[in-house]
Amino acid sequence: MNWMYILPEIIIAASALAIIIADLISRKPVIITTIAIVGIAASLIAACTSTVTFEPVFDGMLFIDGWSRLLKVLLLVVAGSVVIASTDYHARLKHSWAEFHALVLFSLLGMMLMPSAGNLISAFIAIEITSISFFVMVGMLKTPLSSEASLKMMLTGGIAAAVMLYGMAFIFGSTGSTSLAEIALSSQPDFSSGLLLGALLLLAGLLFEAGAVPFHMWLPDAYEGAPTPVTMYLSAGSKLAGIAVIARVFSMGLNNPGGLGADWGMAVAVISALTMTLGNVLALQQSNIKRLLAYSGIVHTGYMLIAVATIGLGGQVSGDEKLFFYMASFALAEIAVFTAVIVITRQIGSDRIEDLAGLARRSPLLFAIMSIGIFSLMGLPLTAGFMAKLFIFTSAVDNGLLWLMIIAVLNTVISAYYYLRIIRVMWLGKPSDGSALSLPKAPGLISIFSALGILLLGIAPYLLLKLAENIIFIP
Repeated sequence: MNWMYILPEIIIAASALAIIIADLISRKPVIITTIAIVGIAASLIAACTSTVTFEPVFDGMLFIDGWSRLLKVLLLVVAGSVVIASTDYHARLKHSWAEFHALVLFSLLGMMLMPSAGNLISAFIAIEITSISFFVMVGMLKTPLSSEASLKMMLTGGIAAAVMLYGMAFIFGSTGSTSLAEIALSSQPDFSSGLLLGALLLLAGLLFEAGAVPFHMWLPDAYEGAPTPVTMYLSAGSKLAGIAVIARVFSMGLNNPGGLGADWGMAVAVISALTMTLGNVLALQQSNIKRLLAYSGIVHTGYMLIAVATIGLGGQVSGDEKLFFYMASFALAEIAVFTAVIVITRQIGSDRIEDLAGLARRSPLLFAIMSIGIFSLMGLPLTAGFMAKLFIFTSAVDNGLLWLMIIAVLNTVISAYYYLRIIRVMWLGKPSDGSALSLPKAPGLISIFSALGILLLGIAPYLLLKLAENIIFIP
């Protein structure tokens, strides 16, 4: 009976294997893409209709609740968007088309397990399934830049995994268990110094997955060197899964507000401030759109860590609906922007911001979609990004983090400079080539729906916020 709780994951794993087998029989790209889309759609239906339980399954290895269910649905939507948007990228990945789709699904399998982890062992396995898949995908172009990015990501990922395991060893030595439920019993006010050290080392390893400072060094190179659909997947998928597993492990296993929760909550708050500030400073200097979006993603990691910090300081034992709203709004913005970037860079053959000049005249629809996504990332009113930041900042003040909210607001003002620079280039810049840019049907549908979602959540945010709250905190 336990197997039914992970039916969405089983469907994804079976679809990945089906792609490998189909590639041996027929190398037609349409078959590969169809299998991937059908598998994701079937898994999405299973996730939306699955049973939610607050009891651990598989001897406590997984915990199926409202938080994990919401994250599964969001990650499936992101993966489906990546697969559909990448149909315009076939010319560059045609020799590894099946491998790309299979790895998208295998990494999705790991990411879907991450927010469900009820044990340190299952969390580590899920993280490694995801990380190894991305190591390969980043290097798929097989260019010097792509290979270098993959190598850097693999080396830093290996170090992060070692640090994470070291922290898990300290936690196991201090509590005698790797189960989050049993670890929680030891995170009371009289916790040991070994448990604190283990928690900090574990946090350091997990922050690599989210791309937070000072574990962000691999991100810009990986974003620039990877195929643009992989960059989109890293930003809108892997980052969210990393934040989700941090929220799961620390809120469920180390959540006592008067004990360890106060310590790691404040540590995360400090890291959040550093992540936002450094990410913005480095983003100001970028001339490559993918590198700029990499540093922009680092800044948004800092914003999401504000919500994680409030979970620790507030002693919550599950995910937070405000954090999920921010994740959903960020994912929509990244899908809109990166889908447009995939289409534009393929046609102009450049990733430089200056080469986006005159996009408003060359393709008004692409310009509108990309502008909506950028405005949401910037946090402009009437977009989902504005409401997401408002909810996060309010939560920070409610939990005694006024100083962090002030830093976040200042960073939002700073980020407007480089976001508006992109808009200025697209609107006022003179294009070197005045030919029109086309928007293919499949990527066009994804980008239009994501832009409409941004506007809808900006106007009626409580539609998603109340839904998330009702699902996460089912009585």
